[in-house]
Amino acid sequence: MPADLGDLLRLKKDQVGPAAEMLARAFGQDPKIDYFAPDDGTRGAIARHHFEFLLRYGLIYGEVYATSPRLEGVAVWLPAKKVEITLWRALRAGLFRFRKGVGKEALERILSFSEYVDGLHRRHMPGPHHYLFFIGVDPTFQGKGYASRLIRPILDRLDREGLPCYLVTQNEQNVALYEHYGFRVIEKSLVPGTEVGNWAMVWEGGKNPGSATR
Repeated sequence: MPADLGDLLRLKKDQVGPAAEMLARAFGQDPKIDYFAPDDGTRGAIARHHFEFLLRYGLIYGEVYATSPRLEGVAVWLPAKKVEITLWRALRAGLFRFRKGVGKEALERILSFSEYVDGLHRRHMPGPHHYLFFIGVDPTFQGKGYASRLIRPILDRLDREGLPCYLVTQNEQNVALYEHYGFRVIEKSLVPGTEVGNWAMVWEGGKNPGSATR
């Protein structure tokens, strides 16, 4: 879709590895990753394989943007019709490599977690919308405006198109960040069988005082 995305760059396939490394650092203290990989010794590798798979999925079915070739930050956005990671879509995105990389135990945790989050998504957003799949900024560059560079241009585009946006976060510290862009919490819950909190949030463009276009 044509839009003024400023200086954002579309991520290329040969950048998936370095981007996954950056995202593993960015999510190093994230409760979700701690649940997927409770062992300190394997957490980094599991996070890297996890993000490699999600980035490949985003490249095939959505939009993946980076702030620059230095990959200070990366964001993945999906259209509503491509949110569900079906078996066929997962195979195209490298399911077997992903399964081998994370191992059986972590994969079971990831699948159970995703099933719950996907169920919430279907219930909250049955109509047309866009999904902020995830965003990460390298810890070295956090607090320097890179998240805004990744988020605002897409929200501006969605505002023009009249589409709402949905996201979930498992890090309570991120809630205020997203509220700054006009998202609001529509449900807070615990992921069943875990101590991981989950905040479902929606952005409705011009309906919200915090619209990115204001």
